[in-house]
Amino acid sequence: MCVGKCSRIVGPCLLALGTLSAAASILLLFPGGASKYLLQGRLGRHAKAVPGLWGGGIAAFLSVVLSKLALLGAAACFVLSGVGLTNGPLCLYNTTELGLGHGALWGYPFLDAINHGPEARVESYLYNRTAWSICLEPEGVVTWHVVLFSLLLFLSAAEMALALLQILNGCLGCLCGFCDGK
Repeated sequence: MCVGKCSRIVGPCLLALGTLSAAASILLLFPGGASKYLLQGRLGRHAKAVPGLWGGGIAAFLSVVLSKLALLGAAACFVLSGVGLTNGPLCLYNTTELGLGHGALWGYPFLDAINHGPEARVESYLYNRTAWSICLEPEGVVTWHVVLFSLLLFLSAAEMALALLQILNGCLGCLCGFCDGK
């Protein structure tokens, strides 16, 4: 395939993935579709970083000119989304269920359980859907968190592959020409 044809395919794919990444990141700011948690400042640090907006969205839009930045941005989005997914959401949870104290507390219950030693450690919340009920508020935040950060992981992995392809395509174009008139 000629370099020019490849660019006409990769570019629009990156634009579509960037748009989806930006949308998913913005939705993370509104757990369960509610704005009150954003207004109260009760969002997880990984959601507040909006990696899909700057890493997967804006950087992918600039990929035609800045393919390397797009690769770096998509990689950063991938890493932050992976960490966000691993740590779990910020939510109001009952600390007594984890044996960490008494009462409800805003925090990262799945991360907090790991940080309080093996006796408090719970298996990965990703594989234990019954543990998701520990989050009392925002309602359904764990599902929201898992779905959107998983989507960001998938989208940023695809963006990294396409940005790398775009970089390789550009290098081949410089070395071999653009197949004009062939």
